[in-house]
Amino acid sequence: MKLDTIIHELEKFAPLYLQESYDNSGLLIGNREQEIIGALVTLDVTEAVLEEAIGKNCNLIIAHHPVIFKGLKSITGRNAVERVVSMAIKKDLAIYAIHTNLDNIQNGINGILSKKLGLINTRILAVKKEMLRKIVTFCPISHADVVREALFTAGAGRIGNYDSCSFNAEGQGTFRGSEDTNPFVGEKGQLHVEPEVRIETIYPVYIEKKVIQAMQEAHPYEEVAYDIYPLGNVFEQTGAGMVGELEKTMEEKQFLEFVKSVTGTPCIRHSGLNKKNIRTVALCGGAGSFLIHDALRSGADIFLTGDVKYHDFFEGDSKMVIADIGHFESEQFAKDLISSLLIKKFSNFAVLISETNTNSVNYL
Repeated sequence: MKLDTIIHELEKFAPLYLQESYDNSGLLIGNREQEIIGALVTLDVTEAVLEEAIGKNCNLIIAHHPVIFKGLKSITGRNAVERVVSMAIKKDLAIYAIHTNLDNIQNGINGILSKKLGLINTRILAVKKEMLRKIVTFCPISHADVVREALFTAGAGRIGNYDSCSFNAEGQGTFRGSEDTNPFVGEKGQLHVEPEVRIETIYPVYIEKKVIQAMQEAHPYEEVAYDIYPLGNVFEQTGAGMVGELEKTMEEKQFLEFVKSVTGTPCIRHSGLNKKNIRTVALCGGAGSFLIHDALRSGADIFLTGDVKYHDFFEGDSKMVIADIGHFESEQFAKDLISSLLIKKFSNFAVLISETNTNSVNYL
């Protein structure tokens, strides 16, 4: 299977457009035309993971964390990153990272952690802004159905749990083609009036190229008139963190013990307990302290994340427990998420989950 085919499915699930500006997700090492015989899914790429991939006959490593994060000015083997890059190139191993774009989708890192904890009525904690646009086009009445269907197939017209959403209005379009045109209707050099349908529908910005291409290919005119409008509407399906509810309330200590058992973390650092039951849970896999105030505004009783600094624990303000469950522990289920996605799509392709423990934090 070509690497490009695998990348297409990964980026269809978690578009690169959704990664944060500081991130480096995507294909880091390799050629999209490379033939892949097996993939190893991991949280981090280390030298031990490379050895595991070679031993298991996998020439693609799919990692949550990008091994190349900062710029490389040389590859001399003086540190772990340079050694990994050098070894991967020598062994013809492709490396692909799916990082904050996987964090920022509803069914991504935070979605699977929420499921593991049994949360219901989940929603994105901090929704990304300016994610929606509207496209408007005008076509002959005879081709309206074809153009609409092309837009919907490309992913436009989805609002919540509804799809194929559009608004349509009939009117008259006018145009006059020069001698260099080949008009679908009308005559060169003559003003033509055509009964047309105005079709308008919305789409997330990261599929814009696909939507425009689909519309142009389905449209009968050689010059397609269309407008694109930025929208202020909230797109609930992308953003950072997640908040949901437990089916049954738990005492604070009981819930923390439950989190320990689910994540396998040997230690949870937390702020002072508020002596109330836990019902609403906010969370963010990885380093999520930047979402503490969003969690407070959501009415969460507890916020779970990793890499919490000393002073951040004060931000709960006796209203919400802040619990550091570990960076690795909060993101470890990424391996299950990525592998299940690929196995479902490519049932006969070898997708393996790395058995190498890449957690750089140890507990005494």
